Amino acid sequence: MPPRTIDLAAIGRVIRAAKVQAIRYQKLTGRPLGITGEVAEYEAVRLLQLELSPVRQAGYDATYEAGGQLRRVQIKGRCVLDRSQRSQRLGRIDLKKEWDEVVLVILDGDFEPLVIYRAQRPEVATALLAPGSKARNERGALSISKFKAISQIAWSRAPAS
Repeated sequence: MPPRTIDLAAIGRVIRAAKVQAIRYQKLTGRPLGITGEVAEYEAVRLLQLELSPVRQAGYDATYEAGGQLRRVQIKGRCVLDRSQRSQRLGRIDLKKEWDEVVLVILDGDFEPLVIYRAQRPEVATALLAPGSKARNERGALSISKFKAISQIAWSRAPAS
């Protein structure tokens, strides 16, 4: 069976409608509607020109080709509503899975991308294996601030200063 082509424009229309409903749900309940991961994947694919991987692909969410090599990208997303919350963490990063880099999409309260950070596997592995934090060592969870420190900005809504 040939690979299924992804209609990014159609996905974009669905994501935009989902964002509207998620904002409405948040206003009505005070609780988030769990769409951050899907929005982050869509925005990373769109803005970084990646290819979305098949659903439930172990270890990575998207790919791209660089220098004749296929690069596997794990995509993480965080919606930052309160900028004073410095303790937010990325979801689990499993070093046993196959992936080459991790991308973190930071979204604003309207689920619009603010900035995308990209870190390579060696830097992520070093940070995860550094002694000290149970969350980091056992659960594979890096803080957003640590991830920013080991990554580079791949895309930003605001011009770089």
